[in-house]
Amino acid sequence: MTAVAVLGRGVAKPDPDQRDSPWRDHRVSEPTVPLRHPAITERGENPEDPPADTANLVSLHESIAALLASRGQYRQAYQHLRSALDLMSEMSAPPQIPEQFRREVDRLRREHAEAHEQSIRDSLTASYNRRYLDQRLVDLVAEQGTADGLGVALVDLDWFKQVNDTFGHLVGDRVLQRVVELLQDGLPEGGFCARYGGEEFVLVLPGVDRATAVDIAEAARGRVERYPWSSLVLGLRVTVSIGLAHEPAIRVADNTPAAPERQLREADALLYTAKQSGRNAVAYLLEGTAHLAGAAAGRRAIATPRASAR
Repeated sequence: MTAVAVLGRGVAKPDPDQRDSPWRDHRVSEPTVPLRHPAITERGENPEDPPADTANLVSLHESIAALLASRGQYRQAYQHLRSALDLMSEMSAPPQIPEQFRREVDRLRREHAEAHEQSIRDSLTASYNRRYLDQRLVDLVAEQGTADGLGVALVDLDWFKQVNDTFGHLVGDRVLQRVVELLQDGLPEGGFCARYGGEEFVLVLPGVDRATAVDIAEAARGRVERYPWSSLVLGLRVTVSIGLAHEPAIRVADNTPAAPERQLREADALLYTAKQSGRNAVAYLLEGTAHLAGAAAGRRAIATPRASAR
């Protein structure tokens, strides 16, 4: 039995198979008293005094939490601090929680929140990552709260390999970071930008109709085109191509968990249309026919969207 297992009531028991557990390979003998010993609940002569064993458990929880926090196991540490608070709350007198204890709980909460945020962010661009994108798209479909529908725009930087080959990867990284800043400007409430992979990004546009989604995507394309890229390095020019797939609210509400993947495939096929139609354009479907938005709408040749994703 591990050290944590003998602590008694309220102590979280970690998974014995957890490799990073601080209790691994630290064994102790079995307890000689029951885990629910009367001393834990009986009080001394003064009813205001907490049982000594309860106070010891509180102190032990705090020590375990500090150890786990030092190892980066913030969720387990927070659980131990909560267990300590639960034990203190069972005392007849209102517990006097030390200010240091409160600060420690707040610190662990912040660190846990920061660790979670880092787990769903792309390390280079600070946009959301593919993991968050996949989860959030499923949630948006399940919520059925998109009054006008859901737009998904797949964005790809034009000729980005040439940017890296000509100006170097450090400049390429700065370009990606700046493009994300430009794409995130003007998104609707609940909208976000996620890195899809490499130089591809996805704009998720909930609660908008098709016309609004097209306007948002075209505005993002225009911001990238008009940005003074030569301020980063002389001779640099950056544009993006965008494929926009939009689902009306009635279809979003009836969709299955596979709907986000289908919508991404449609956006990918429309991105191909934008690329094959001259790049630096937004392609979308209207009554089953591919169209280009904005200035690109006057182009004569519009490629047919591909049936399958790239």
